[in-house]
Amino acid sequence: EVQLVESGGGLVQAGGSLRLSCAASGLIFEDYHIGWFRQVPGNEREGVSCISGGDASTWYGDSVKGRFTISSDNVNNTVYLQMNNLKAEDTAVYYCATGLRRVNIVTMCRQPSRWLEVWGQGTLVTVSS
Repeated sequence: EVQLVESGGGLVQAGGSLRLSCAASGLIFEDYHIGWFRQVPGNEREGVSCISGGDASTWYGDSVKGRFTISSDNVNNTVYLQMNNLKAEDTAVYYCATGLRRVNIVTMCRQPSRWLEVWGQGTLVTVSS
């Protein structure tokens, strides 16, 4: 059974940094894409960033480009999201999700409901202004 466990959320002041972790188990890491998504209650889910477990190609949402960096540790099956220069509008519950590499990373990140099969429980990030 594929499982994802997020960690690293918390409260930070605007301009600060946080690093989220997503530990994956029950899968062959290189066969999957893994992505970060976020959601504020009452709003639609937003794609933040995705990475391929195969070739490490990446995708970023426009709102986080230049501030967030996604990376992966294929030995420990963990994906990280380094978030710098955080803004109040980054406040949300952040989820990681994974799916088999059946489509490219951009398609997967833009159509998560169709291509992502397993979701973590989420971790709350709160940015105070």
